[in-house]
Amino acid sequence: MDFSLFVHMERLSAKDTYQDLHDQFVELSLMAEAGGMKTVWTGEHHSMDFTISPNPFLLLVELAQKTENIRLGTGTVVAPFWDPIRLAGEAAMTDLITKGRLELGIARGAYSYEYERLGGGMDAWTAGEHLREMVPALKGLWAGDYEMEGKHYAFPKSTAVPKPCQNGGPPVWVAARDPNSFDFAMKNDCHVQVTPLWNGDDEVADLMVKFKEAKALNPDKSPKVMLLNHTAVGANEADIVQDAQDLSRFYCTFGAWFRNERPITNGQIKELSAEEMAKIEMFSPENMRKNNVVGTPDQVTERIKTYQAMGYDEYSYWIDSGASFKDKKRSLQMFIDEVMPNFKGSA
Repeated sequence: MDFSLFVHMERLSAKDTYQDLHDQFVELSLMAEAGGMKTVWTGEHHSMDFTISPNPFLLLVELAQKTENIRLGTGTVVAPFWDPIRLAGEAAMTDLITKGRLELGIARGAYSYEYERLGGGMDAWTAGEHLREMVPALKGLWAGDYEMEGKHYAFPKSTAVPKPCQNGGPPVWVAARDPNSFDFAMKNDCHVQVTPLWNGDDEVADLMVKFKEAKALNPDKSPKVMLLNHTAVGANEADIVQDAQDLSRFYCTFGAWFRNERPITNGQIKELSAEEMAKIEMFSPENMRKNNVVGTPDQVTERIKTYQAMGYDEYSYWIDSGASFKDKKRSLQMFIDEVMPNFKGSA
């Protein structure tokens, strides 16, 4: 099983400076490389302090200058916010600069807050249509002299300039939840990223069932599947309790952004009170501890081994949690030192 780090700059308080958050992002990424993780992933989000990454290619190019081996992934770019020719070219340039280390994760997006500002009135359904046109367009543009006449994109014969460093272009990963998305990914020679979010191991198992069903329909394809999961490793009960509390606050805030109903000022959503968060039972600290990978090194190892047995090829440690930087470093270092060595070939 491969291991990777999924990380963003996250600003839950206006007291945090962007410069400090950037430096922390880089330090965590360097820890991942030093620890033998395969990939560091970072995504695309706009106008929200909760997740800061208006163009993940900029951060990945920076990391390429500071690392040697770790692969550099977009987790994910939001397809409908891009023109295919522009995305194909920028991804190819990133692949060139990083000397062939780019992994291109792509999704339809999730936040209506972002759709309202960048989507021209689209909803999740039309965003999915954009994704399904974008993926074959990227592959065609990387190959060269590709023209398109689609519902959402149309252009005369064009090519990506420059061409990617990797033959055929960087590996493409599609974020999937429904069976049609799994089938689409495989038919288009893409790998698959999945996340259960707050839903626990039943959802992890269900996502693997969907992956295997799609694989049975596409027996000539050999995609990989990556599990993205919130993870925290503690040295003692006090650490674990704190980690669960941090994740509870993170998901309460995530839910508020997703519902898009609270006031937002200068990129900061109106903070939820303790009373408001206490009413959201599914995001309680107890449920966060049960439904995410939170525990001692032995407990975390046992949990991930069940995912390995299900057939997952990669486990991505989602470190965004609203935790202090000190706690993030403690947890990540323990994961590297005391969890990863229990998996053959992980480093």
